[in-house]
Amino acid sequence: MEKKKGSLLSYRSDIKVVDATIRDGGLVNDFRFPDGFVQSLYEANVKAGVDYMEFGYKASKDIFDEKDFGPWKFCDEDSIRNIVGDNDTDMKIAVMADVGRCDYKKDIISRSDSAIDLVRVATYINTIPAAIHMVEHCKNMGYETTINIMAISNAKESELDEALELIGQSPVDGIYLVDSYGSLYMEQIDELADKYLAMADKYDKFVGIHAHNNQQLAFANTITALVRGVSYLDATANGMGRGAGNCASEQLLGFLKNPKYNLIPILKFLENHIEPLKASGVEWGYNVPYLLTGQMNQHPRSAIAASKEGRTDFLNFLLELNDRD
Repeated sequence: MEKKKGSLLSYRSDIKVVDATIRDGGLVNDFRFPDGFVQSLYEANVKAGVDYMEFGYKASKDIFDEKDFGPWKFCDEDSIRNIVGDNDTDMKIAVMADVGRCDYKKDIISRSDSAIDLVRVATYINTIPAAIHMVEHCKNMGYETTINIMAISNAKESELDEALELIGQSPVDGIYLVDSYGSLYMEQIDELADKYLAMADKYDKFVGIHAHNNQQLAFANTITALVRGVSYLDATANGMGRGAGNCASEQLLGFLKNPKYNLIPILKFLENHIEPLKASGVEWGYNVPYLLTGQMNQHPRSAIAASKEGRTDFLNFLLELNDRD
């Protein structure tokens, strides 16, 4: 019998919506958001009942030059508090820390002194031990934590099984199924979600999903994972994110049956801030080059370059992708 934890007409109290607009969307514009954008998104998310808002990265200033990025590449405490104050709301604050790109022992302070609640550690499968060290530090500092394994569509099953077991034995709170290349289909999401959930059930952890929209499946894959039992659901306003973008907040909030979620504040935010941002020339979302890299299970960097160049020679682009195999 097929294993499901809900239906399209029910809602579960364990579901959490995580807004990743500033973090994933920041990859589109080097984290340089207009004045008021982040403040308005924070206020809209609070009103919409969103459970977590991810503000950006905890990137090392020894690796990345501050002049090349807006403040949400680094998420200094002062920058976050300028938006949230003491965050006297029900919504929690998250940041992402990449293995090898974050001086976490210096930059991640005690949670008691921080506005941040959740640190999401992003890792490739070959750097799981380093990710676990980061999680141990963050847990000792008092934070909620997740490990987000990127590019799992390229991972060997035996490696993924070993990684999940190592993560299960770690103190991390949750693990994320991440479709970095937007290459996964719903049947694959079913299988991966079951694999992740088996580990999570064994070690009392939760599972989240972060989907990309290269094949216009980000929303479908997200709700597919939800029905299997995945509980933390990433979304971004109008799908704003690297390349083809992500599951759109307005799709997800409009779908979820829990009456705590309210679509109206997000629609107002789209009108007042996303549409002007697009009109200013900031671009993201589905197009043919992103589709092709998704179908080929390749990193979208070549599609990002093609999109910036305005290429429409799609057949030549496909032939170039084939030459990379």
